[in-house]
Amino acid sequence: MPNTKSAIRRVRRVKKQTSVNRVRKSKYKSTVKQMETILKKGDEKSAKKFFPKLQSILMQVAKKGIVSRKTAARKISRFSKKIYKR
Repeated sequence: MPNTKSAIRRVRRVKKQTSVNRVRKSKYKSTVKQMETILKKGDEKSAKKFFPKLQSILMQVAKKGIVSRKTAARKISRFSKKIYKR
């Protein structure tokens, strides 16, 4: 249990931050899964349409520190490679 006034406030703040981070992480994971299902179906048109949204969410999550920037960049790169086969 927190003893000082600042520690009590910190516990409150951490609880709120944890719930916000949980929502962000859930949004990130569901977006990645959604893109994977689109790619499994082989629907290239909808994959290209969904790709900017995926990029946006991945970079938002990386900016907030939920996942590292390199992880987000790697995922974007791999999805891009699958969508735009060269």
